[in-house]
Amino acid sequence: MDAFYASVEQAAKPSLRGKPVVVGGLGPRGVVATASYEARVFGVRSAMSTAQARRLCPNAAYLTPRFALYQSVSRVVMGLLGEVSPLVEPLSLDEAFVDLEAGGVPASAGAARAVGERLRRDITAATGLTASVGLAGSKMFAKIASEQAKPDGLMLIAPGTELEILGPMPVRTIPGVGPATAETLRRAGITTVSETAEAGEAELVRLLGKAHGAGLYALATGHDDRPVVAERDAKSVSVEDTFAEDLTDRTRVQLELARLADRCVQRLRGAGRSGRTVSIKVRHYDFTTVTRSETLRGPTDDPAVVREAAARLLDGVDTTAGVRLLGVGVSGLADYTQEDLFAQAAGAAGAAAEPDAAGQAPEEGAAAEEDRPRQWLPGLDVRHAEYGPGWVQGSGVGRVTVRFEQPWSPPGRIRTFPVDDPALEPADPLPLGPLAEPPAA
Repeated sequence: MDAFYASVEQAAKPSLRGKPVVVGGLGPRGVVATASYEARVFGVRSAMSTAQARRLCPNAAYLTPRFALYQSVSRVVMGLLGEVSPLVEPLSLDEAFVDLEAGGVPASAGAARAVGERLRRDITAATGLTASVGLAGSKMFAKIASEQAKPDGLMLIAPGTELEILGPMPVRTIPGVGPATAETLRRAGITTVSETAEAGEAELVRLLGKAHGAGLYALATGHDDRPVVAERDAKSVSVEDTFAEDLTDRTRVQLELARLADRCVQRLRGAGRSGRTVSIKVRHYDFTTVTRSETLRGPTDDPAVVREAAARLLDGVDTTAGVRLLGVGVSGLADYTQEDLFAQAAGAAGAAAEPDAAGQAPEEGAAAEEDRPRQWLPGLDVRHAEYGPGWVQGSGVGRVTVRFEQPWSPPGRIRTFPVDDPALEPADPLPLGPLAEPPAA
């Protein structure tokens, strides 16, 4: 998919079509998840800090991600891929490998191209978005072809032409070559794929180690026999947060870790899994990172058990200098749960007064939630009792600005309200694609 998150936002918000859009974290330490092609003209790229993006493109729309909507669109796209072949290997919400041979597509360039073009048309018809297709005889070259085809294109790398196309490209074109590997190779005078192949396997192993060096040599010489794997079983579930300001208060660190543990368990349960090993990640103010893990007696999906394990792991970590990032993960996944009997007993004894993720008893937590002012983050959906559905354009100094428009409407009007206006409520995203049509009168 082309600039997926940003393209979804443009499709959902008529006033943003054809304009620079940046989706990602909006705080001082936020990172760009996706930038529209209009924003990329100014140099904005994924993984760039949002602060730098704002300096490069101050007039872009900076929006909070709406993952529920992206996931719903992704399910439609993956369903279309599944109609082409039973072997579909998702890499992310917006990208997947498809084995055409397994779908009965004849082994010819013309047949493959026809399927690719039909798929692009079907995706646009179903979602209103564009996709780029790369066709080749292996995963690596299909990935390279799809990148070369962007945006909204199709590229076929014919058998026998792979090395001719790949040779002049930067070494980072090869999957698995990140900044550190590229820098190691650059210091050795290797900057292109052809230079990587010419260096030879022995030299690459000397520079990068046996596994990485041998694997890189195989890819640089066009050898990629990795199969398309339809079921990619997750090995772990994790969540993490980067904080706008370093956390120095120990109690706050403990509460944030408990909150992350609960979020992690929600994801675990959503996947229908349990896990045996709990881990935490603590990144200090100076970017040094500490990880700790603990293996339980059996798999669990009990939030209390995961919270307690995370708290025990945190006991051995010094946080006095300031914490920049916290994370909680669960690995050793299983499809069943073998609860820790001691944890169950403790939970049963203290269930009536068990604190929530914020460290409050349930009644106290509910009251605090009611008193807490609502956050109106840019890009999120709202509904006003009088003006109907819209989205938050910005908020501050006690006011929230909303643009009232829908995917099928012309660009809408802007209105401003007090942040506590009782007529304004959060709302679910409106559908895209064929369903994004005004309701019948």
